[in-house]
Amino acid sequence: MEWIANILVALIALLHVYILVLEMFLWNKPRGMKAFGLEQKFADATVSLAGNQGLYNGFLAAGLVFGLVYPQAEAAAHIQIFFLICVMIAGIYGAATAKFKILFIQTVPALIALAAVLIA
Repeated sequence: MEWIANILVALIALLHVYILVLEMFLWNKPRGMKAFGLEQKFADATVSLAGNQGLYNGFLAAGLVFGLVYPQAEAAAHIQIFFLICVMIAGIYGAATAKFKILFIQTVPALIALAAVLIA
């Protein structure tokens, strides 16, 4: 079961690396604007704010990867739990303030990964 938990945590980390790329580098490009449903004028006006958001998503990904590679198993699990809860909270906040579908893109997958880590 531990390997399933690790795969799920790694997938959540990869998701947040992808979000980092969208927000930091593609926000006002066609792919980023399509992903977030933005118009060019708004995307151009908010590009630095999106970059900041992307950086935070990168920190979430880094924390999850740190939890995957940490050599002491019990501490590694605690690190993963902490960062998965952070992802869930960010997803809940995003669903409440931006788009409800964020709940299903970010929070639900993190909850599944968290359950797997706790079971493992």
